[in-house]
Amino acid sequence: SLSEIRSGRNLTAVGRNDTSDWWQVEDPINPGGFCWVASEVTDVGGNVEELPIVSAPFITVTKVDLRVEPNRIVVNCNDFPQTVFFEALVTTNGPTLLTWQWEASTGIVSDVGTLIFEESGTQAINEFYRINAPNEYWVTLKILTPNEHEEKVTFPVSCTP
Repeated sequence: SLSEIRSGRNLTAVGRNDTSDWWQVEDPINPGGFCWVASEVTDVGGNVEELPIVSAPFITVTKVDLRVEPNRIVVNCNDFPQTVFFEALVTTNGPTLLTWQWEASTGIVSDVGTLIFEESGTQAINEFYRINAPNEYWVTLKILTPNEHEEKVTFPVSCTP
């Protein structure tokens, strides 16, 4: 999870990343735990080159379940426009800042969205989309960070005169 450490607090560094721009420190909020602090926001005392190099945990999106409701539309041809609802359940294996974007078969691309995961788990991303005519449609959710991932759903739309 994410912790905030107040300014001026002394921390014990136990490791560093290979470029020494992050310190692994004893977590003052979770006894027995460790957390990472950016070197640019710290004043260091002692020889940090003697600290062991520690690999930071690699946080990723581990699963995306994407669904569309309704998953098929059959209406009278006079009943357009119609609205469909998309829900993506996104799972990560740790705290991260997730960025994402929707892309549709009609050429529409959403703005980049953000979602904060304070710990591992699953969160929902929702979107509505207006359908103006019959066709075979698709929508893709593109996860941009922390790792690239795409999930696509298709749905047919037809009408009767």
